[in-house]
Amino acid sequence: MFNLIPLQNSLANVQGFFCDGVNVGMRTDDPSSGDVAFIRSKVPCDLAAVFTTNTFQAAPLQHYQRYPQDFQSDFILINAKNANAMTGERGIEDINTIFDALQKKHKALNPIMSSTGVIGYPLNIEKITSAFEKFDFDAKNSDKTAKSIMTTDSFQKEIAFRVELENGDFFHIAAICKGAGMINPAMATMLCFIITDADIPKSDMDPLLKKSVDQSFNTISVDGDTSTNDSVIMMANKTSGIYNKEAFEVTLNRITKELSQLILKDGEGANKVVAFKLKGAQSMQDAQKASRALSNSLLVKTALFGEDPNWGRIASTIGASGIACDTDKLSIYYDDLLIYSKEHPVLDSKREAEANIIMKKESYSITCDIGLGNFEYTSYGCDLSYEYVKINADYRT
Repeated sequence: MFNLIPLQNSLANVQGFFCDGVNVGMRTDDPSSGDVAFIRSKVPCDLAAVFTTNTFQAAPLQHYQRYPQDFQSDFILINAKNANAMTGERGIEDINTIFDALQKKHKALNPIMSSTGVIGYPLNIEKITSAFEKFDFDAKNSDKTAKSIMTTDSFQKEIAFRVELENGDFFHIAAICKGAGMINPAMATMLCFIITDADIPKSDMDPLLKKSVDQSFNTISVDGDTSTNDSVIMMANKTSGIYNKEAFEVTLNRITKELSQLILKDGEGANKVVAFKLKGAQSMQDAQKASRALSNSLLVKTALFGEDPNWGRIASTIGASGIACDTDKLSIYYDDLLIYSKEHPVLDSKREAEANIIMKKESYSITCDIGLGNFEYTSYGCDLSYEYVKINADYRT
């Protein structure tokens, strides 16, 4: 038995970790918000990471993967406004230059860099390194850190739990993330940093993180695009001396699930979060394929925004996904309301009115039963609004 106690100030609760965020002049639209941040541990940490499936991985991801296998680190440096992606070998060299400056100000073991922002431009080394004069390296400013990594996010995303075991022992897990656009179920789909003082074995970290990502960030879609920088990084400094695998896994899964839902809620103008439940498929691959097709479909997303119970778009997307399906066996529900089946192909005025009420809610489910097997999968998506187009039309400018 164990208890999960939610905590405020996220990263600040984890023993032996420090964090801060400052503005160095790259974020000019809101100078009160930071644009460079750090997370550091007073002792070396074991690491686990999951990165984007995009072939053009950004320089920070390539830099990370050049370290020896199973290396330890005690410092993550994060910048907004510039992705340092598609910058070639120069992008790697710029990170090394920045880390040389960091070492002169604060010794760091195998520092890690993570970046987010516009693709294709070299980092402003002078501005980023100026943060080292502004950082309070012993601060616990979780709120500033979470705000500093945002791009088009409308609110910071952070969460923390104290995990109390039956015998009174406890450890902490906390996380921050950013993400609102370029969200697609193809890995982690944003930046997320998880820290813990649990005494977790390195051998548990990679499989638990991958499983947790698969069940959370890999199930959501805002727009079907996968960034060059998507990363989930977990650091464990083990300073509590306490670990319970079941409790850790449950807590980690809850953290990634809740953060993934916050990303959908913040989906660049999104008004609704919808679960796409695909049941009765012949295989898990079919269930995932069709469910994710629904969460990515622009026509489905615009119907959600317009609160239009147009089941034809749902059926068409399933058929186009290439899975085994049969119109005679298909049924579609909005929450518990039957929208389509072979026996009820026409949406009469009564059911249309009931569907309209459901679609006005901030969250609901669309369940599609293929009727051919026993496999099921749920992915999550949001509507596509005018605001999404507005945000992304002038993102660079």
